[in-house]
Amino acid sequence: MKNRVVLRYLFALCLYGTIGFFLHFVDYSSEFVVLCRGLLGSLFIFLVLRFRKEKTDPAAIKRNLLRLAVSGIALGFNWVFLFAGYRYGIALSSLCNYIAPVIVVMITSLFYKEHINIRQVFCIIAAFTGMLLLLGIFEGNTETDTHAVVYGLLAAIGFVILVLCNRRMEDIEALDKTLIQLLFSAAVVFPYVLLNSGFPTAFDLTSALIVLMLGFLHTGVAYICYFSSINVLPAQSIAVLGYLEPVLNLLIGSLILHERIGIAGIVGAALIILASIGNELFADRS
Repeated sequence: MKNRVVLRYLFALCLYGTIGFFLHFVDYSSEFVVLCRGLLGSLFIFLVLRFRKEKTDPAAIKRNLLRLAVSGIALGFNWVFLFAGYRYGIALSSLCNYIAPVIVVMITSLFYKEHINIRQVFCIIAAFTGMLLLLGIFEGNTETDTHAVVYGLLAAIGFVILVLCNRRMEDIEALDKTLIQLLFSAAVVFPYVLLNSGFPTAFDLTSALIVLMLGFLHTGVAYICYFSSINVLPAQSIAVLGYLEPVLNLLIGSLILHERIGIAGIVGAALIILASIGNELFADRS
């Protein structure tokens, strides 16, 4: 039973980790893809809940509505910046986005007075050292690389807000929470798509099929597999296995799409991943 749960969790992570690859073949704006992903993902989860004859909890949603709204908006911005960054460099954007858990530790220790131990301090230092290496200050990375890093860091800010809001949710089912957050993510992006980037004026079959796949498979199916797994797996297993996603992005970016990272970038990537894993592993050790 546990093996099946692990495989389900890994399947979700693999879906997340291949989003950047498929976006390279989409001719639509990042904002439009985020809008479609939010709408299609929420539709899929709603249909699954109806098929299972499970009802949403209006009282729980109302009780957490403000946090759901803020976290859903943060999720939307996380996707917009991350998808924009993917167009410049999948590996760099993904790794910068995954510095978010370390930032969460810093914020909770400073503002919420949560305990932080010496091991976590070293993890924070290692993560930011990795960031400096990714920025290419020793190699002089190209402007394209800088775009990927900046977009990844902006995505990380959205990720941080999402995590902090989720930590303060009160008695709400995971799929209920995800359904509302996806709707809010679509709602906040819709005006921007309408007024700025606009809807696609020409139909592209490849882009349309990929967007449908990203909405139903990489969002709806992936979220259900993810949340059904984390309710069973140990917290440390979730934390460690979770970093398959940035590793997969790194491999896809460097081996398949031939993105140049360099030796310093590889060392920086390793520092960020190890620091993030170490942060999770050391969190319960005072």
